[in-house]
Amino acid sequence: MDHIPKRFLTLERHIIENERKFPEATGELSDLLSDLALAAKIISLEVNKAGLVDILGFTGEKNIHGDEVKKLDVFAHEILINAMNHGGHLCVMASEEEENLIHIPKGNKIGKYVLLFDPLDGSSNIDVNISIGTIFSIYRRKSKGNGPGTMEDCLQKGSEQVAAGYIIYGSSTMLVYTTGNGVYGFTLDPAVGEFLLSHDNIRIPTKGKIYSINEGNYLYWDDGLKKYIKYLQQNDKETGRPYSARYVGSLVADFHRNLIYGGIFMYPGDKKNPNGKLRLMYECNPLAFIVEQAGGKASDGYQRILDIEPKELHQKTPLFIGSPHDVRIAEEFVQGKRDLET
Repeated sequence: MDHIPKRFLTLERHIIENERKFPEATGELSDLLSDLALAAKIISLEVNKAGLVDILGFTGEKNIHGDEVKKLDVFAHEILINAMNHGGHLCVMASEEEENLIHIPKGNKIGKYVLLFDPLDGSSNIDVNISIGTIFSIYRRKSKGNGPGTMEDCLQKGSEQVAAGYIIYGSSTMLVYTTGNGVYGFTLDPAVGEFLLSHDNIRIPTKGKIYSINEGNYLYWDDGLKKYIKYLQQNDKETGRPYSARYVGSLVADFHRNLIYGGIFMYPGDKKNPNGKLRLMYECNPLAFIVEQAGGKASDGYQRILDIEPKELHQKTPLFIGSPHDVRIAEEFVQGKRDLET
């Protein structure tokens, strides 16, 4: 695709060009990703004018995780469902905001793909104008037949993903995705209403200078993690320490920065939340697929995120994700295989 100027390379064209490399491709995945891009444009429009319309604040309800539901959460959730349930490419969906499976309406064509999504990650930051995002994950159905999808279709290991991505709504709206053949970033040009290639074949640095973690939970951490954070804060020019602490509190924003600049994002288990607070299926698996495709690493501290066998739709897991060197060192501290040098 070197012959196509970047400023003319839309998301749809990029997907089609990539599919041409695979003779068995049917075009369904391209259409599915295009539907997601349309939903992203609509959500982006509402996010950017949120302060001007009655879409800020809470609905007064709580989701299945006990978190208060924002009005924009509900809007993004509904937009994604309505954009995706009629295209004929999906057999079932699941959302972080919905307790049960989301089935394709009767009368609509049933497809061969499964969509899992977090409609608006970091939504607690909406009212203070901090970047938020949508995360999505796509699998092929496993159940037999042409009927509605099942829980079996949704509870697949992350290594079975055929595509994953996120949309970050910040100073610009950007869509980052992978189909297992590299990671590509597209920025929404509001003048033409298209996602245009802005980050070609993203590669995360092998080692970073940034660590991202909520240090307000320090007292609840295991000793190994405490030692790792102290290690990062030590002054040692030979190993490039100390690292800089950068934590937005919006997973997509923190992950996106570290993907571009290098570093490590951590949401560990602790005494309050032994399995952490991030959801395996909606957040950790898709971001792990992306970071590995960019040359990075994602772990729960002991094993590869993409190898975890899911048992529940809303299962949680600790997460250490980012530059491979940094994640490897974090694992060594967490597992007690490394100690602070004296």
